[in-house]
Amino acid sequence: MDPIKSQAPEAKLHFLDYWRVIRIRKAIIVTVFLITAIIATAVTFILPESYASTTRIKVESDVNDIASLLNTPTASMSGFDPYFIQTTFEIMQSQIVLSNVVSRLNLNTEWGKKYFNGETLKTSETLEILKGRMSLAPVRNTKLIAITVYSEDRNEAANLANAIAEAYRDYRLQSRRQLTENGLEKMQEQFNLQDQQIQNVQTGVEKLRRDLGISDLAPASAPTPTLSYEEMQRLNSQKIEGEKAYTELKVQLEKLHEMSPEKLRDVLPTVINDGALSQLLDQYHEAQRKIAALKIDYSPDNLNVVRVQTLIDTLNRQINDRVTGIMAGMESQVSSKKAALDSLVQQVEKAKALDQEEATKFQPYYDQKRRLEEMRDLHKLFFSKIQAERLEMEIPKTSMVQITDLAEPGKAPVRPNKTVNITLGLIFGLIMGLGLAFFIEYLDTSVKTIDDVERTFQSAVLGVIPQNIGYLIDEGVESKHAEAYRVLRTNLLFSRKDEKLNTIVVVSAGAGEGKSTTTINLATVFAQAGARILIVDSDLRRPTLHKIFKVSNNLGLTNYLLKQNTLPEVIQTSPVPNLDFMASGKLPNSSMGILGSAQMKEMIAELKQRYDFIFFDSPPILGVSDASILASEVDLVMQVIQYRRYPQPMTIRAKQMIEKVGGNFMGIVLNNINMSQDEGYYYYSGYYHDYYYSRNPAEQETKPVAAVGAAESSTKQKS
Repeated sequence: MDPIKSQAPEAKLHFLDYWRVIRIRKAIIVTVFLITAIIATAVTFILPESYASTTRIKVESDVNDIASLLNTPTASMSGFDPYFIQTTFEIMQSQIVLSNVVSRLNLNTEWGKKYFNGETLKTSETLEILKGRMSLAPVRNTKLIAITVYSEDRNEAANLANAIAEAYRDYRLQSRRQLTENGLEKMQEQFNLQDQQIQNVQTGVEKLRRDLGISDLAPASAPTPTLSYEEMQRLNSQKIEGEKAYTELKVQLEKLHEMSPEKLRDVLPTVINDGALSQLLDQYHEAQRKIAALKIDYSPDNLNVVRVQTLIDTLNRQINDRVTGIMAGMESQVSSKKAALDSLVQQVEKAKALDQEEATKFQPYYDQKRRLEEMRDLHKLFFSKIQAERLEMEIPKTSMVQITDLAEPGKAPVRPNKTVNITLGLIFGLIMGLGLAFFIEYLDTSVKTIDDVERTFQSAVLGVIPQNIGYLIDEGVESKHAEAYRVLRTNLLFSRKDEKLNTIVVVSAGAGEGKSTTTINLATVFAQAGARILIVDSDLRRPTLHKIFKVSNNLGLTNYLLKQNTLPEVIQTSPVPNLDFMASGKLPNSSMGILGSAQMKEMIAELKQRYDFIFFDSPPILGVSDASILASEVDLVMQVIQYRRYPQPMTIRAKQMIEKVGGNFMGIVLNNINMSQDEGYYYYSGYYHDYYYSRNPAEQETKPVAAVGAAESSTKQKS
């Protein structure tokens, strides 16, 4: 048969699986936990006690010298630098600050006497010790810094904390003073240089004024224009109004010229307010009405009609002459406005040209004069700032660093924190123990659960045998361990496809997995149920069953196979009714040839006729080839796997060897299960003990027999 090729599905761990690992590995967990807790406790009590003292200071960032002296907005509005606190921490721990603390408290000598047998320390060594004892921390959302120092002496801790704060304050004040002095020196140099430059520019301005003939009575920095600002504004307004009036009149005149004479006479009175034209038009219209009325009653030759017609002709000539005169007057107005506008534009342009000429001519003078005024203003500012800074230098500056809280000697030691250290040790020990337990469990690839077997081997578990089980031939039918084998017997009977399959070999991957014990106890249970049973010790290399039956191994299987004795001579009875035993006999030179011989096959066929079941105990299947030969010759093969003993690949290989030689693999028996640790197995096997053995002796005797009888009856019906 081919080896197993199907890939087992991946198992998902349940919470109970983790609890099972903890129960199984509790010895490792407890050991690691106790060791870690003891070490943590011992170290906590061994460490020397230390006191802590804290002083708090308020720190402000430095302002740029030039920005400060010039009082610029940048100096007064700058935000808090996010890197300032960290920079302050580094400066506080620098040699330039801490060396002053070492010198002030004479720490080289004092700590040399205290810790190094009177040997004076180097400053660098003292600084390293001091850095290890100090701790700096910012106060949240403030400009305060807490300086904490630890020491075995409470007074020394307070003195060191205060000395560090004072040393940093002195460093900041000295640095600020030095920066101010450097700034003043630079400013004084700049002040003197500007003074000389002002003198040179003043001389140049006076020379330009004389050369250009400028009468500079007013402190103006630009030439006076020909036209004042008000006059220029008035002229511009007149220009705009003149352009508007000229444009409107010109457009109106052009529209009137485009009209016919008849329409022009009617439209013109609405445009030009002319009383004479309006009167003539009224007379003309009245005459038109009269002649229209007369022509109704009289002929054109009538004297009245002729007189009115003559009046109409006269009025018509007068209206035309008047319209012509008005149009000529409007054209004259357009020409006049155009002339006035041109004169005004010429006047403005002439004034601008004159101003431009004068500005170009006198501009160098006024530029120099403006530069001189700016230099004088800056010169005055420098002078006032120099005087202010010199006065401020004489006043101590305490705003940059202020000591808000002085350190006081601690009342109780803060190191080591026994409660915290021991608690952390306990927690760390528990974590280490759990981690080590699960790591070992991860490395352990042996069989652990029924699910492991069914998932990995793709085979059923026929029985689960508890830990520390003895031999049932010694304990008798009332043994509390017998039920596990009764369950195995029942499952085995139900698993048979044919009741004629009655030869069974029990194999295992390696030695010590409980194969021989399983063989004897299972055979004993079968015999107690009334079946005729024979146990054959076919482990020719290391036979052990004869010791359990307390018989001699001088006569057995090998004697029969070598045709030295008959079957009745090599089969021995046992104290258990219906149970016979065949020892292995003396080991020949080649056991392989014997087990695979025709005599072996004939013996198995004959035993099948004499007994209901024949059990063969074999050597480990991976050690020698004997077990493989037996697996190919008997009807059924059952593999015993000891709980948590051998890696799974080893047991899988054993099953594959059985299938390769054609063995009829029935299932697996899990042996040596610790029921107290693996609660999952309790419901598989341990429930019987709690249920049946809590009854009285009579019920304990009848119930198991009834259960066995039911199993046998079901098996026969199935067959």
